Amino acid sequence: MDNFLKIDMDTYKPLREIVFTTMREAIINGDFKPGQRLMEVQLAEQMGVSRTPVREAIRKLELEGLVVMVPRKGAYVAGLSSEDVKEVLEIRAVLEGLAASLAAKNASAADIEQLQEIVEKFKVAAEEKDVVRLINFDSDFHDVMYRASKNKKLIQLISALREQVQRFRVAYFTKIRSTQTLIEEHNDLVSSIVNNEPDRARAIAEKHISTTEKLITSIEEKR
Repeated sequence: MDNFLKIDMDTYKPLREIVFTTMREAIINGDFKPGQRLMEVQLAEQMGVSRTPVREAIRKLELEGLVVMVPRKGAYVAGLSSEDVKEVLEIRAVLEGLAASLAAKNASAADIEQLQEIVEKFKVAAEEKDVVRLINFDSDFHDVMYRASKNKKLIQLISALREQVQRFRVAYFTKIRSTQTLIEEHNDLVSSIVNNEPDRARAIAEKHISTTEKLITSIEEKR
């Protein structure tokens, strides 16, 4: 059985919810690849469940835009088009810029310490070429910056894009050859927050997202 499809039965959640969450995370984290066919029988066998919760999960994933149904062929993992990337990251750039700007005004000493610690951990993961840890630390870095903004509504808006951003993040870190630019941008962001420079923080954050968009778009165009 594929490890990423191993489900935890020792929980009080309904089985259909467990199956849905497991499959959803597998798509977001890149375990299921864009364009990959999702076969009910095979998935049910791998997870040790009946076809019914798998079928229900696929329907819900279709509603979320993570799965597409092809007539007479079945269910497939939705791809990441350059248009998808452009639209989501355009929105993220604006929200991320605002979050960085507010963090430069409102971050606590504890927030700054966390950001600095994550940057150092990110550097180590980069040296070790540990893609999984790079993805996790990048996610942690941005989450701390969002919390440092101290704007709950903004955090909610950014969270609504979390799953789509995570898919882009996985695509980015599984293809990127050098993390030096990202490390420099993370360092610059922390510096602007430490020095209470909201305008500089906003500009760096927006540039950071633009860097991500350019690379992911180039990856998708080469497929």
